[in-house]
Amino acid sequence: MGSNGSTSAAAELASFCRSLDWADLPAATRERTKDFLLDHIGVTLRGTAEASSEPATKFVRATQPEGPASVVGAGFRSAAAWAALANGTAAHAIEMDDVTSESSLHPAVAVIPAALAVAEQQQSSTSDLLAAIVVGYEVDLRVGNALNPASAYQRGFHPTGIAGGFGATMAAAYLLDLDADAMTDALGICGSMTSGSMEYLTDGAWTKRLNAGWAAHAGVVAAGLAQSGFNGPRTVFEGPLGIFKGYTDAPKQERLLADLGNPYQIDTVSIKPYGCCRYMHGVIDCVVALREEHAITADDVEKMRVSVSTAGLSLVAEPIEQKRNPQNVVDAQFSTPFGAAVALVNGAADLNQFTPENIGDTTIRELMSRTECFTDPAIDAAYPLQWLAEAQIELRDGRTVTRRIDHATGEPQNPVRREQLIEKFVMLTEPVLGARANAADLAGRLVGLDGEKDLESVMNIVRG
Repeated sequence: MGSNGSTSAAAELASFCRSLDWADLPAATRERTKDFLLDHIGVTLRGTAEASSEPATKFVRATQPEGPASVVGAGFRSAAAWAALANGTAAHAIEMDDVTSESSLHPAVAVIPAALAVAEQQQSSTSDLLAAIVVGYEVDLRVGNALNPASAYQRGFHPTGIAGGFGATMAAAYLLDLDADAMTDALGICGSMTSGSMEYLTDGAWTKRLNAGWAAHAGVVAAGLAQSGFNGPRTVFEGPLGIFKGYTDAPKQERLLADLGNPYQIDTVSIKPYGCCRYMHGVIDCVVALREEHAITADDVEKMRVSVSTAGLSLVAEPIEQKRNPQNVVDAQFSTPFGAAVALVNGAADLNQFTPENIGDTTIRELMSRTECFTDPAIDAAYPLQWLAEAQIELRDGRTVTRRIDHATGEPQNPVRREQLIEKFVMLTEPVLGARANAADLAGRLVGLDGEKDLESVMNIVRG
């Protein structure tokens, strides 16, 4: 089924992933995986209500209106690759999907749409679906780690779009029951399909969301081609014209295979409490804490100074005048001045804060004009394994108050508890589900999915 050749990084990853079995995983990893599935379904359902999701769904309906895989919230099924495209795009629409530190990417939005679509196509067991998610995260994060996200950003590439395709490929290949040789071919094929431009930062375009959907789509296609006998370069990663040559100037290739399964990469992923870029989360935590501790209002503030890692400057802090003047929701989601200001004014930065009304709010705008971003060698030295953050607020009474944190809310070291995750799920999905389903009951079924007989009854609710 696959091509012959010497051992490569792709072949080693494929061999490891093919051997993985849900029952053999640590209990904590299994529970964490179900948390990520719950979180993903929640953000996808809410994401279907965003303006960017309707054109993607419309395109998929026109292209492939019938198939085995659910298009979330749309009430129809499509071919697996096309359902993955629509669902991945919707999942990334509200910037509340899970995220990683070292690889600086969003794994669920690429891996899980591909896994769900192929699982429905193959009528896979729920335990195989969950194992495929672990496999997909393992490869996605490892490729992202090795890309070196700071370097990829400098080249204008979105790590979620690049690495996500490989994670989606392996999740799909696992569910198609490809052997390790064919899985290796699938990774090689994906190397010709992976992409992800960062130019959306210039004008707030929707293409960041498409980067996730396209990665999910590419993964299903790559795995399907390998199943059909198509081959790909086994040296897709480390080869002289491979991924590490094309998408980064400073790869960390040793990170691709280091300590396979120890820990499982899915155990290192963070869950987002805030509706914006992860590079802003630590600062928001700091500002909210200072606001509460010192009862600060916007009128009390002379100036705010908030940290940004050098790797994140181009995403959320530069050019500073543009970041102080967001024109749309995407702009606001990638503006540290906005995130800090809305957190100080309203004491929150959840999805409901990133709105046109808040973007136009006079108090928030004036506070953004008094917000500065700074870099710190200590913060940069810890990145990407640790995302430190600091906020300094100079008050008009002459005091300066400061807060520094080591781990933002939602990171594995400062986790969102399952009860809080269910609350997030209910908050996100109730407006979308309406009367057709009880959001809390659906959450319970998702966190107990490995006890469900099959996916069908759950996906009937999710599909709408």
